[in-house]
Amino acid sequence: MRLPAARLPDPPGRFAVIADIHGNADALAAVLAEIDREGLRFVVNLGDHLSGPLDPAGTAELLLARPEMVCIRGNHDRYLLENPLDQMSATDRVSREALDVAAMGWLRALPVTAWLGDYVYLCHARPAQDDAYLMEVIDGEGVAERPAEAVSADLDGIDAGLVLCGHSHLQRAMEVGGRLAVNPGSVGCPAYSDDTPTPHAVETGSPEAKWAVVARSREGWGVEFRSTRYDAARMVAMARAYGREDWARAVRTGWIRG
Repeated sequence: MRLPAARLPDPPGRFAVIADIHGNADALAAVLAEIDREGLRFVVNLGDHLSGPLDPAGTAELLLARPEMVCIRGNHDRYLLENPLDQMSATDRVSREALDVAAMGWLRALPVTAWLGDYVYLCHARPAQDDAYLMEVIDGEGVAERPAEAVSADLDGIDAGLVLCGHSHLQRAMEVGGRLAVNPGSVGCPAYSDDTPTPHAVETGSPEAKWAVVARSREGWGVEFRSTRYDAARMVAMARAYGREDWARAVRTGWIRG
């Protein structure tokens, strides 16, 4: 069973795609400035907006100032909304305590998946699950590309030329079953570790903010992956102020493991 989807108008033929900001307000500001310089007026944001021991309130302020941006929820957005404080991870707890009523109301109003017109589908991870990788599989203590047949099975019945997803924080594109699936990478969290479903780490090895531009032509949809440099010093300092040297290292270097 798929997660419920909102129906939204057709997108333009070329637009920006971002995901997985994770409270990194300075990375988001840098990416939005670059998007604006390119004249890309339509932006799709694939979730996990505010959960991170960085600047969740500042991130919310930037996002709420752009009501025209198309945003959906990610799994950490769901955790912020559904989990009691005493059952949250340390990261989600920090974020929840920093967010005001307006920010939480904005999160609550977001759809969990969406269609843009009839041919562009948005999900945070998979159409039926917001916390499982679509195009990656856990391989030992890291991740590898998932077989195309498995991706295609998860997209069965999604009659879309373009499928946009996030969650893994890795820039990836895959042609599956006549569709182009695209993950724009993470704006704000270039490395992390997770115990679910088994312990593993995702590391991009680069501190730059990642995003993408998708465009439609006669041949179909295509993607241009982007990386934006920004000064991460304030975010590193905020992570350390929360006692999170792991996040400080990730934001500063793109690596989580020593």
